Amino acid sequence: MAFTHETVLLNETVASLQLKPNGVYVDATLGGGGHSELILSKLAKNGHLFAFDQDEEAITNGKKRLAPYVNSGQVTFIKDNFRNLSQALAQHQVNQIDGIIYDLGVSSPQFDEAARGFSYKLTAPLDMRMDQSAALTAREIVNDWPYADLERILYRYGEDKFAKRVARAIERDRAVTPIETTTQLAETVKHAIPAAARRKGGHPAKRTFQAIRIAVNDELGAAEESLEAAIKLLNVNGRIAVITFQSLEDRLVRTIFRDHARTPEIPRGLPIMGAGEQAELKIITKKPILPTATEIEKNRRSRSAQLRVAEKQVQK
Repeated sequence: MAFTHETVLLNETVASLQLKPNGVYVDATLGGGGHSELILSKLAKNGHLFAFDQDEEAITNGKKRLAPYVNSGQVTFIKDNFRNLSQALAQHQVNQIDGIIYDLGVSSPQFDEAARGFSYKLTAPLDMRMDQSAALTAREIVNDWPYADLERILYRYGEDKFAKRVARAIERDRAVTPIETTTQLAETVKHAIPAAARRKGGHPAKRTFQAIRIAVNDELGAAEESLEAAIKLLNVNGRIAVITFQSLEDRLVRTIFRDHARTPEIPRGLPIMGAGEQAELKIITKKPILPTATEIEKNRRSRSAQLRVAEKQVQK
């Protein structure tokens, strides 16, 4: 597969890091390699980038695209879930970094390769694994999980007001014959949703596929663990930049940034010493940075992207 990917908010994201030429940086979501390539182009020979991805195809493509930087020793590829950020970097004797970026969600090549099972538009086995070596697939969730668990993930991760109806429809159809393909599932969802609701808001299966994909890959749990680890790893004045594509991701990022940007309360009567009263993070983007109209016109998938940035102020 040609791993072609239109990088979203490319210049805005890399500029937000305020790169130091000799710094140590992390691209937590290598994907098509666009952000990594731009970061590396701005680093000096003694600067370094660690590029994470759990998708073997992304790593293989990255090694080709970034070959000059591989040859110069400026980039290290790590095939791992970014929830293991601290442990993976520690294996390379790295316990502090100058900046990190995240481009959350599914990359375009994963959506566009039918066999990966991410798209409700392309017929494929129900898979949806970002890491092809992982055990849990969408097929197992759809065919084996009890109604209560299906309804819970559809409501929580798909924010679907028809979660109960869709879960019941899946339960009913799979009792007749296993739901094996993406288009089978999409048809089940379509018939579960009232006709009036199907006429607005895009494809009726969109929320269901999002919910199952998030559950298969534990995306929100992995993102929370990784973001917390990244904040700890940042040097003072280091920056974290996160691109999200849906409300659950954005809410998670906002909450974590806000929690770390709170000024610690000083118990009454205690003296204030040094920087003890300073918040760990400073939020740089009071409102998220959005793609321009030009970018959206060139890449429709960028239209829901939001970039949030924070800066480390003190070590905790």
